[in-house]
Amino acid sequence: MSSVIRLLPDHVANQIAAGEVVQRPASVVKELLENSVDAGATSIKLVVKDAGKSLIQVIDNGKGMNEVDARVCFERHATSKISSADDLFQLQTKGFRGEALASIAAIAHVELATKTKDADLGTKVVIEGSKITSQTEAVLPDGTSFSVKNLFFNIPARRNFLKSDQVEMRHIVDEFERVALAHPQIQFSLISNGAEMFQLPISNLRQRVVNVFGGKTNEKLVPVCEQTEMVKIDGFVGKPEFAKRSRGEQFFFVNNRYIKSSYLHHAVTAAFEGLLKDGTHPSYFLYLELPAHTIDINIHPTKTEIKFEDEKALYAILRASIKHSLGQFQVAPVLDFQRNPELDLPYEMEGTQSKFPTIAIDPNFNPFESQEKTPSQIFNPFESDLSTKTKSQSFNSGKSSGYSGKPNNYTPSHSHWETLYQGISDAKGDILNAQLFIEKEVEQDKLFHSDQSASAQSQVSFQMQRKYIVQPIKSGLMIIDQRRAHQRILYDEYLRKLSNNFSSSQQLLFPLALYFTPSELALFAHIKDYLYNMGFVFDEVTNEKITISGIPVGILESEVSMIIDDLMSELQEETWDEVEIISHKIALSMAQSLAIKSGTILNKEEQENIINHLFACSESSVSPFGKNIFTVINLDEIDRKFL
Repeated sequence: MSSVIRLLPDHVANQIAAGEVVQRPASVVKELLENSVDAGATSIKLVVKDAGKSLIQVIDNGKGMNEVDARVCFERHATSKISSADDLFQLQTKGFRGEALASIAAIAHVELATKTKDADLGTKVVIEGSKITSQTEAVLPDGTSFSVKNLFFNIPARRNFLKSDQVEMRHIVDEFERVALAHPQIQFSLISNGAEMFQLPISNLRQRVVNVFGGKTNEKLVPVCEQTEMVKIDGFVGKPEFAKRSRGEQFFFVNNRYIKSSYLHHAVTAAFEGLLKDGTHPSYFLYLELPAHTIDINIHPTKTEIKFEDEKALYAILRASIKHSLGQFQVAPVLDFQRNPELDLPYEMEGTQSKFPTIAIDPNFNPFESQEKTPSQIFNPFESDLSTKTKSQSFNSGKSSGYSGKPNNYTPSHSHWETLYQGISDAKGDILNAQLFIEKEVEQDKLFHSDQSASAQSQVSFQMQRKYIVQPIKSGLMIIDQRRAHQRILYDEYLRKLSNNFSSSQQLLFPLALYFTPSELALFAHIKDYLYNMGFVFDEVTNEKITISGIPVGILESEVSMIIDDLMSELQEETWDEVEIISHKIALSMAQSLAIKSGTILNKEEQENIINHLFACSESSVSPFGKNIFTVINLDEIDRKFL
């Protein structure tokens, strides 16, 4: 019987390995950037075209390679990082397996140009599908330049699985941000299709975070610093009031390596317990330093998952450190047991009693003691015709040394007493004829404008548990979920506006400025025209902010930030494609953001309008998210309850 087991050719083995290492253009970016960091570069430049599908180029000023290393580096398991199995437990570098360059060269056209600092000439190597087509000497600057072109050119099935350019570009930016945040001592730049997206100079940790995520990030950061025998923690967490609905700004770094850990993430969210609004997530940029022998990073092909020797202790330290920082910077309530001596009583005042101020009065003083009061002489508070002289005589009393009981230079006079009561009869008539105005409760804005009068309403609806609208019908009772019904109404309305390519807008008295990261602004450029059709008017779009001067009719200014943030978060998901659903996506996001919440009290008119507008929609039984809007309880079912 002949043998059936055989060794795979190298190019086939490399393509299989590429399936684990290179999943999309962002995977290539990650591997090349990490190689440049390991090469000791102080300046790294990333250039991409068509979201990396046509070109990915990484240029650095690292130590470079000689002509032998330039050829051997594309072989499988060729590495300069480890020499024995024991080195796996003392890793201080990014890559170490020696599979990345071999995998990339198997599925793309690769051009390598490299030169060491002590060499006069550099080496240029060209590879196509794991085959070296040329290797020549060339005049090159110090460092290394990798150019990866036509990714997946020999695996068209893998290329067809790639998402749209903006989705793939978002993944590239994510990998770029992770490496840049881990190494603020290195200068980074990113150029996409000839436009500069990032220019990050050498800086400290805080400034690097601000440069990556925009200038407004600086006011959101709360420093975290803790050092124990087990771990050293540095970094920042975001203030609770700046928490977002998306999880974009959440970064863990262990020994300057980006990782993902749901366990440590839970420790952070536990520290924010009671400080965040429902549905929001905190931002954090946390850097952990642990002894290399206490972690294992060789458990995942992309090396983004790590095993810790003592996860429970690390969880407790991380949670306590964040809670301490939030309290120390007065973000969260905290008990301070350190007494401030400046707030203590002076020594000479200790043991003394408090002295209360006194006012001397004469309870027997009566300016009209010589006259007997009659009912017609009662003081009228509505009198407005008192003479200035009389007023000054009545109220100018007391002496500088104290109150003596009689006014200064007071001389009783009864000759003109009638002037005190002039106009009383007219005032009485004014009081009787006056109309009292009672302040009314401010009426809240209606959800809809009524199309029908109250007399035209044939059925009476009522609200149940501030969540459902109950409407009697011929066959029984209809129970409507008010939020889902409103989502369907708004979705159809916004989708209609987008299809018409025009919608009325209301101008803002003061323009509204919203701040976003460069990657979010790159995504915004693809949806700007759609938002304009919705009624948004944009005055200015810069590298950090968007200035809005007009918003759609029916939307409050306070809701604009929430709408745009929710829309950005939704569009960053890779499951959506621009060709398919940008209009649907915008209408869906706005309907979800602006629909009334469960617990909102609706009056009769609002209930009837929701019912009428719901059944005017093309699809009234299912919400835009595919959930049932209403259910009907038949009379037969009700009757059976009483059998």
